[in-house]
Amino acid sequence: MKQVQIPQELFVQLIHYHLMEDDSYMDEIRIGLEKKLDAMVLRELYGKAKTAPTETERKKARQEYLDRRGIPDSFRW
Repeated sequence: MKQVQIPQELFVQLIHYHLMEDDSYMDEIRIGLEKKLDAMVLRELYGKAKTAPTETERKKARQEYLDRRGIPDSFRW
């Protein structure tokens, strides 16, 4: 099973939310987890673009990676 690292601040907010039932961190937790999920998806796509078994799969993953990163078509090679 893979492990995921999160910032210490997010970890402390999660502790407050779950163990101390403090709902005041809910928005920060949601934003932090969304950012982490986006980073994980981008990393997965980048890896797939470099190591996919076929050229077609690599191109598809590369295009999706660049689209998610917001790289304009005019800047791509």
